[in-house]
Amino acid sequence: MDVWNNTSLSDFILLGLFSYSPYDFFLFTLVLLASAASLTGNIFFLLLIQADRRLHTPMYFFLSQVSIMDLTMMGTVVPKMAANFLSGSKFISRGGCATQVFLVVMVGSAECFLLAVMAYDRYVAVCLPLRYPMLMNWKACCVMALASWMVGVTDSVIYVGMVFSFPYCGSLQVDHFFCEVPTLLRLSCADTSLFQDLIYACCVVMMLLPLGVVVASYARILMAVVNMPSTEGKQKALTTCSSHLTVVGLYYGGGLFNYMQKASARTPAEDRAISTFYTIIAPMLNPLIYSLRNREVMRAFKKVLGTWRV
Repeated sequence: MDVWNNTSLSDFILLGLFSYSPYDFFLFTLVLLASAASLTGNIFFLLLIQADRRLHTPMYFFLSQVSIMDLTMMGTVVPKMAANFLSGSKFISRGGCATQVFLVVMVGSAECFLLAVMAYDRYVAVCLPLRYPMLMNWKACCVMALASWMVGVTDSVIYVGMVFSFPYCGSLQVDHFFCEVPTLLRLSCADTSLFQDLIYACCVVMMLLPLGVVVASYARILMAVVNMPSTEGKQKALTTCSSHLTVVGLYYGGGLFNYMQKASARTPAEDRAISTFYTIIAPMLNPLIYSLRNREVMRAFKKVLGTWRV
């Protein structure tokens, strides 16, 4: 009753990530540690790219954009979730909810297209090395990165406008730890089936088409690698590409599961699990995936450590 007494009629109530079990504080601590690792890893990765001139290449420019997106995603979700858990106050204003929807959809859509751009970058580097400086010059890289962000902004404006045009005349309890589109649609007292069909159509454009670019690019890369005479060249190409493919699998796997099913086809627990994966776990793993098997990043890291010791 305290939640209701301290909440206006326009506020949503986030029920949170945890289910009032004796292990809630332990699980909350794990989430905070994962978030801290994600924050530290992505910021350090950005600083490392900035500090070492050998990393001033298109591939690392795009990776820096991925880190910024991961930080935005985590910063949108985790602070509010942590504040609500620690204070016991579960409300979020309608404006705050709209902001979360806008930023989460924007980052998700932008990253979807950026991963396709990165696959194209690797295709040009491996299959068309002599044309790489011309095709992937800095102007082209900036245009492609900006286009990815603008696609995300456009998509999120549409989502926010549609989601908050529906009436919410019943319960405002969001069975989630942040405002996510499928969960909000369950609360509307209007028929949202047409909008869910629109979501499917958007997902075809925002996920399947970029995924097609990724698959086509790596099919050509694989054929080129097979025909490489140098074993060292093969190993370098496969190491770089395997890191990107791992991130692609993490991203598209969660996205396809979450947004290409009707909201009624999943339970709230499934929603929370998959959302935890792409808002907290994936941003934590991405810097590790791109760093641990990358010789250039490890050399830059050792160089920075050597500078600090001096």
